[in-house]
Amino acid sequence: METEKYVNTKTITRFDPTIEHAGGAGNAERVYLENLDTTLNGDASKKQGAYGKIKIIKESKISQISRLDEIWSAVNLMYVNPLTSNLESEFIEDKFDEQDLKWCDDMLGKVSRSFAAVIRQLPDVLLVDVMVFYLVLRALDTVEDDMTYFENNEVKIEKILEFCEKSFTDEHFQILGCGEADERVLLENFDKVRNIFTKLNPKSKRVIRDITERMGKGMAEFVGKDLGEGTRDVKEYDRYCHFVAGLVGEGLSRLFSTSGLEAPTLSSQIHLSDQMGLFLQKTNIIRDYLEDYVDGRAFWPQTIWKKYADGNGLGAFIEDKESGVKCLNELVTGEKLRDALELAPDCLAYLGELRCEEVFRFCAIPQVMAVATLEKVYGNMEVFEGVVKIRKGLSALLAESCKLILNTKDHSGVHSIFGKMARSIMSRADKNDPSYERTLHACR
Repeated sequence: METEKYVNTKTITRFDPTIEHAGGAGNAERVYLENLDTTLNGDASKKQGAYGKIKIIKESKISQISRLDEIWSAVNLMYVNPLTSNLESEFIEDKFDEQDLKWCDDMLGKVSRSFAAVIRQLPDVLLVDVMVFYLVLRALDTVEDDMTYFENNEVKIEKILEFCEKSFTDEHFQILGCGEADERVLLENFDKVRNIFTKLNPKSKRVIRDITERMGKGMAEFVGKDLGEGTRDVKEYDRYCHFVAGLVGEGLSRLFSTSGLEAPTLSSQIHLSDQMGLFLQKTNIIRDYLEDYVDGRAFWPQTIWKKYADGNGLGAFIEDKESGVKCLNELVTGEKLRDALELAPDCLAYLGELRCEEVFRFCAIPQVMAVATLEKVYGNMEVFEGVVKIRKGLSALLAESCKLILNTKDHSGVHSIFGKMARSIMSRADKNDPSYERTLHACR
């Protein structure tokens, strides 16, 4: 029987079966998407999953050009005083194959424009280690994110674990056809990343392999879970964020210490390192509500969103945006979970531990972008219409601020940026919002 001949597949919710029942090929679509504005303003072919396939929401051109300080920062950061790359240092050129290194650098820019610049400005004794670390984890993430390549979940889990085990040592290991666009190219040419990996110092290689293996096991744990309607509860939400982001923070801290640029004790700051990763990941999850829902793998905890959905599914917020905003605000400053904005003090504490200017810049810039994103999405109904982005000029202004902070050796400047964003959130808090009191507490 062909199901679509006998039922209206437009009105039934997607069901992700357990492993033993996986492998179906029905045409059911996600509900609540019928009236969604699908006008695209990006190249959907460039990214995997739903990324690039729904609307990106930006401020008007008039709004952007009216902010002269941001325009100057953008021009200054792009043309006058840009972040400089240390990739052509004598130390790096003598140690690594030129062609493989160039390929890795080009791929870094393609799969992550946001992180490429802050990675390239790292000192030469650390730069390539972090670049390889990022590309390895991006390749692993590509395997996890592909929702159509694998025959069933068991095969997908097997391939994730196989990647962690063989990708570093097996010259013939290859995954063809998995992922999309640049991510697929990365996986199919992973031997170039492996070639650079083999030239890293032994301590860095141990860190990268350890984190990759632990992350892979964590990802495998979640492959078989039905995430169509979000994570089950806050504990599961936190656990997922730890595997895909908290471990990255731990790995980076260990690489910083291994390089000698940071104190050996930084590698033991597991809690603070984890919080740094969670702050970025949870900010992205809050912002990417619609993207994740359309993709069929959502992460907003059911124990949170069901309080606001009036018995409907997670996608109900696409239509009932007022209830969606209440849920969103709880995720930003919620009472029952240590989430988003409440992670900020630990992030600031971690930044205060850093002594290398370039490492501080590498860590601080993504954090200030994240807190600016939280300020942007708080109380913002547009989260349920597309992907809300902060202004490019504001991004440049924040990045430039981090550079100026370093020049004065004054970390209090980052505190100032966090404080400014928190005050903006507090000024917009609605007394009728269920999370109002908690929002005030988190922002003070």
